[in-house]
Amino acid sequence: MIKKIGVALVLSVSLFASDIIVKNSCTDVSTTVKNLKKIVKKKGLSVFATINHSGNAKAVHLKLNESKMLIFGNARLGTSLMQQDMTIGLDLPLRVLVYVDTDGRVKMAYRDGSWLSDKHILNAPKKVAKINRAMDIFTTKAGQCKKD
Repeated sequence: MIKKIGVALVLSVSLFASDIIVKNSCTDVSTTVKNLKKIVKKKGLSVFATINHSGNAKAVHLKLNESKMLIFGNARLGTSLMQQDMTIGLDLPLRVLVYVDTDGRVKMAYRDGSWLSDKHILNAPKKVAKINRAMDIFTTKAGQCKKD
Protein backbone atom coordinates (compact mmCIF):
# COMPACT_ATOMS: atom_id res chain seq x y z
CA MET A 1 0.00 0.00 0.00
CA ILE A 2 2.77 2.44 0.87
CA LYS A 3 4.49 1.81 -2.46
CA LYS A 4 1.30 2.65 -4.37
CA ILE A 5 0.89 5.93 -2.51
CA GLY A 6 4.53 6.84 -3.18
CA VAL A 7 4.13 6.18 -6.89
CA ALA A 8 0.96 8.26 -7.01
CA LEU A 9 2.73 11.18 -5.33
CA VAL A 10 5.64 11.02 -7.73
CA LEU A 11 3.30 10.89 -10.73
CA SER A 12 1.24 13.86 -9.56
CA VAL A 13 4.34 15.95 -8.88
CA SER A 14 5.68 15.09 -12.34
CA LEU A 15 2.40 15.97 -14.02
CA PHE A 16 2.09 19.21 -12.06
CA ALA A 17 5.58 20.37 -12.91
CA SER A 18 5.32 19.62 -16.63
CA ASP A 19 3.46 22.85 -17.43
CA ILE A 20 6.20 25.05 -15.98
CA ILE A 21 8.76 26.39 -18.43
CA VAL A 22 12.16 27.30 -17.00
CA LYS A 23 14.79 29.23 -18.94
CA ASN A 24 18.26 30.49 -18.11
CA SER A 25 19.08 34.18 -17.96
CA CYS A 26 22.51 35.62 -18.72
CA THR A 27 21.91 38.58 -16.42
CA ASP A 28 21.26 38.95 -12.68
CA VAL A 29 17.75 38.85 -11.24
CA SER A 30 17.23 42.63 -11.08
CA THR A 31 18.49 43.19 -14.62
CA THR A 32 16.37 40.35 -15.98
CA VAL A 33 13.25 41.79 -14.31
CA LYS A 34 14.13 45.28 -15.59
CA ASN A 35 14.57 43.89 -19.12
CA LEU A 36 11.29 41.99 -18.87
CA LYS A 37 9.42 45.10 -17.69
CA LYS A 38 10.80 47.13 -20.58
CA ILE A 39 9.83 44.46 -23.14
CA VAL A 40 6.32 44.01 -21.73
CA LYS A 41 5.63 47.76 -21.64
CA LYS A 42 7.00 48.21 -25.17
CA LYS A 43 4.47 45.60 -26.36
CA GLY A 44 1.65 47.61 -24.79
CA LEU A 45 0.99 45.37 -21.81
CA SER A 46 0.48 46.65 -18.28
CA VAL A 47 2.88 45.87 -15.46
CA PHE A 48 0.79 45.41 -12.34
CA ALA A 49 3.38 44.50 -9.73
CA THR A 50 6.82 43.22 -8.91
CA ILE A 51 6.96 40.98 -5.87
CA ASN A 52 10.32 40.70 -4.17
CA HIS A 53 10.07 37.24 -2.59
CA SER A 54 13.61 37.27 -1.20
CA GLY A 55 13.14 40.79 0.15
CA ASN A 56 9.95 39.71 1.90
CA ALA A 57 11.76 36.69 3.38
CA LYS A 58 14.55 38.95 4.64
CA ALA A 59 11.98 41.23 6.29
CA VAL A 60 10.94 38.31 8.51
CA HIS A 61 14.55 37.23 9.13
CA LEU A 62 14.50 34.25 6.74
CA LYS A 63 16.91 33.41 3.95
CA LEU A 64 15.79 32.86 0.39
CA ASN A 65 17.78 32.96 -2.83
CA GLU A 66 17.18 36.18 -4.71
CA SER A 67 13.80 35.96 -6.41
CA LYS A 68 11.31 38.42 -7.87
CA MET A 69 8.05 37.88 -9.68
CA LEU A 70 6.79 40.22 -12.37
CA ILE A 71 3.01 40.33 -12.81
CA PHE A 72 1.72 41.77 -16.07
CA GLY A 73 -1.03 41.42 -18.62
CA ASN A 74 -3.25 42.63 -21.38
CA ALA A 75 -6.73 43.64 -20.19
CA ARG A 76 -8.27 43.06 -23.63
CA LEU A 77 -7.01 39.48 -23.88
CA GLY A 78 -7.54 38.68 -20.20
CA THR A 79 -11.08 40.04 -20.22
CA SER A 80 -12.01 38.00 -23.29
CA LEU A 81 -10.81 34.86 -21.51
CA MET A 82 -12.64 35.75 -18.30
CA GLN A 83 -15.83 36.25 -20.30
CA GLN A 84 -15.62 32.54 -21.09
CA ASP A 85 -14.75 31.41 -17.57
CA MET A 86 -14.49 33.83 -14.64
CA THR A 87 -12.31 31.43 -12.65
CA ILE A 88 -9.46 32.05 -15.08
CA GLY A 89 -9.04 35.26 -13.07
CA LEU A 90 -7.29 33.07 -10.50
CA ASP A 91 -4.49 32.48 -13.02
CA LEU A 92 -4.39 35.92 -14.61
CA PRO A 93 -2.60 38.24 -14.95
CA LEU A 94 0.45 36.48 -16.30
CA ARG A 95 3.61 36.21 -14.24
CA VAL A 96 7.25 35.32 -14.56
CA LEU A 97 9.36 34.28 -11.59
CA VAL A 98 13.02 35.29 -11.86
CA TYR A 99 15.26 33.62 -9.32
CA VAL A 100 18.69 32.30 -8.42
CA ASP A 101 18.65 28.49 -8.30
CA THR A 102 20.58 26.32 -5.87
CA ASP A 103 23.58 26.30 -8.24
CA GLY A 104 23.71 30.10 -8.38
CA ARG A 105 22.24 30.39 -11.89
CA VAL A 106 19.54 32.92 -12.74
CA LYS A 107 16.36 31.32 -14.06
CA MET A 108 13.00 32.51 -15.35
CA ALA A 109 9.94 30.35 -14.78
CA TYR A 110 6.39 30.68 -16.06
CA ARG A 111 3.43 28.47 -16.83
CA ASP A 112 2.79 27.21 -20.32
CA GLY A 113 -0.45 28.72 -21.61
CA SER A 114 -1.95 25.24 -21.95
CA TRP A 115 -2.43 25.43 -18.17
CA LEU A 116 -5.24 27.91 -18.80
CA SER A 117 -7.01 25.62 -21.23
CA ASP A 118 -6.47 22.53 -19.12
CA LYS A 119 -7.78 24.04 -15.88
CA HIS A 120 -10.56 26.31 -17.16
CA ILE A 121 -13.47 26.08 -19.57
CA LEU A 122 -11.99 27.80 -22.58
CA ASN A 123 -12.43 27.63 -26.29
CA ALA A 124 -9.56 29.90 -27.22
CA PRO A 125 -6.70 27.94 -28.78
CA LYS A 126 -5.48 30.94 -30.82
CA LYS A 127 -5.40 33.17 -27.73
CA VAL A 128 -3.55 30.54 -25.69
CA ALA A 129 -1.07 30.11 -28.56
CA LYS A 130 -0.62 33.90 -28.62
CA ILE A 131 0.13 33.89 -24.89
CA ASN A 132 2.67 31.08 -25.35
CA ARG A 133 4.43 32.90 -28.20
CA ALA A 134 4.55 36.15 -26.27
CA MET A 135 5.86 34.54 -23.08
CA ASP A 136 8.55 32.73 -25.05
CA ILE A 137 9.63 35.91 -26.84
CA PHE A 138 9.52 38.08 -23.70
CA THR A 139 11.59 35.70 -21.58
CA THR A 140 14.07 34.88 -24.35
CA LYS A 141 14.77 38.58 -24.92
CA ALA A 142 14.86 39.45 -21.21
CA GLY A 143 17.50 36.83 -20.45
CA GLN A 144 19.70 37.30 -23.51
CA CYS A 145 23.45 37.55 -23.10
CA LYS A 146 24.94 40.90 -24.05
CA LYS A 147 26.46 40.94 -27.50
CA ASP A 148 29.98 42.29 -27.65
